[in-house]
Amino acid sequence: MRFALLISISLVGMFALGPGAKAQDYPWCAVYDMGDWSSNCGFVTEAQCWATVHGIGGYCTPNNTYRPPRNRAAR
Repeated sequence: MRFALLISISLVGMFALGPGAKAQDYPWCAVYDMGDWSSNCGFVTEAQCWATVHGIGGYCTPNNTYRPPRNRAAR
């Protein structure tokens, strides 16, 4: 009985929350030189990326996995 209740609550929760969040895909990545070479590919413009790494070390590079959104044809 508890298992059926748990499954029911889980299914209601999944459908009540709607579709899941989608990952954002941006064209510019910042690579930080803070000892571990971490990166952040969350920048829309190159200038935004450089403003972020300015003063903390690192560089900006194009995101090689970026896929621009497809334009839908007008009807």
